[in-house]
Amino acid sequence: MAQRILVVDDEPNIRDVICFALDRAGMATTTARNGTEAMMAFHRGGLDLIVLDIGMPDMDGLEVCRRIRKTSDLPILFLSARDEEIDRILGLEIGGDDYVTKPFSPRELVARVKTILKRSGHGSEPHMSTGSVSVGSLRLHRGGRTASYADMPLTLTALEFAILDTLLSRPEIVFSRDQLMEAAYGADMQVADRTIDSHIRNIRAKLSAAGGQGIIATVHGIGFKLTSNTEGSA
Repeated sequence: MAQRILVVDDEPNIRDVICFALDRAGMATTTARNGTEAMMAFHRGGLDLIVLDIGMPDMDGLEVCRRIRKTSDLPILFLSARDEEIDRILGLEIGGDDYVTKPFSPRELVARVKTILKRSGHGSEPHMSTGSVSVGSLRLHRGGRTASYADMPLTLTALEFAILDTLLSRPEIVFSRDQLMEAAYGADMQVADRTIDSHIRNIRAKLSAAGGQGIIATVHGIGFKLTSNTEGSA
């Protein structure tokens, strides 16, 4: 069955370009012209991913994402007309999986959508083996793509799950940002270092909320590692 993508943008031409590219890639698209219509489509269900414009009148894309993240980890790819780093980081820190800046290459957008779908388990090529892996109180179930800390569920986006799984695979081993980028996005995708930093901040915040502070350590000038202190610390 084709993956169903909701394309949300207040500009008809942009919606048409995105839908044409995704349809040619074998996906099924539906559209929304604003945040209100986007929320209606979300509540109807059956979606695999949302391509979401940030700069819309009425309810902007960031607010749509905030509302969706209260109940769902449905993958979200942001579109932004502004190339300011703070806008991108803000979008990722409230729960976006990735972003594309306008004007964009339809080919790149399709590639990023495929990457997110693959990481979330909707793509044709599974990212990881099934089964569970745990270190201390931290546990990931790869088949169900769920995570928990001290039996408390962690709501992770697909890319956050891929990053945490990579760190969990080799505790106390330092992974560079490039290695984490490849694990999350694939070898052919180029993203900024700050994108990985945003994902790490999100993972840390979710672990901390479950009582797992200090589990992911920054090794300055190199990257990040999962510490042996998986029981958490204040």
